[in-house]
Amino acid sequence: MKIDIPNRDLVAGLEKGLAVIEAFDAAHPKLTVVDVANATGLTRAAARRYLLTLVKNGYAAFDGRFFTLLPRVLRLGYAYLSSAALAFRVQPVLEQISAITHESSSAAVLDGTEVIYIARSSTGRIMAVDLSVGSRLPAYCTALGRSLLAYVQPSQLDDYFRTVKMAPLTPKTKYDERGVRAALNDVRKLGFALADEELELGLRSIAVPVFRGPGQAEVAVNISVAAARMECDEVIERFLPVLMSARDELRAAV
Repeated sequence: MKIDIPNRDLVAGLEKGLAVIEAFDAAHPKLTVVDVANATGLTRAAARRYLLTLVKNGYAAFDGRFFTLLPRVLRLGYAYLSSAALAFRVQPVLEQISAITHESSSAAVLDGTEVIYIARSSTGRIMAVDLSVGSRLPAYCTALGRSLLAYVQPSQLDDYFRTVKMAPLTPKTKYDERGVRAALNDVRKLGFALADEELELGLRSIAVPVFRGPGQAEVAVNISVAAARMECDEVIERFLPVLMSARDELRAAV
């Protein structure tokens, strides 16, 4: 839940340092000082100081031009994952889903405008991006994301649309507010989300939310399949009962 915190209670340096770390991603594993300054809005001098601080503390490396993150950064995420027993309770259920369907299954939570993967059972790589625990994807065009967005408070959903930057990742992507809101209404009516080649051409995904309480979606679970192997109707017919069963099993875990 997002809360309003007075600026006087914030540590600006920490906030900026975290922004520098978040500037690195799968598409930008190596960044220069200028790259980081442009991505974060910091001056070049400030970006350089933050980057060198990361290097000194073992969180980044510098080759004279490019900065790269080092494995020590994983400690920041592991502190969350190790304390979140949910991920460990979800994993066996995902493995059971994959054993039944012979398809990849994942669980994710909503984090800002994205979903972050907390557990995954992969039977083969069907996406261009190799997903793993900690991977992030846009919420608006993924089945996992829509399963969670459909149940946030109306004011939070309004905030989401004010801040999110939506773009057509494929010719099938719904990326306007009206279209995404309509998709979220479908999730609330049907109890599941289906993303048909909206994140990546050739990929279909179906997901269901897992509720902690009435109307409180804590986590979402999905099954992904290659579009060439299965039409949408078959995806729903074959996989929705499996996901519903998993949802019921997981309710006691969230």
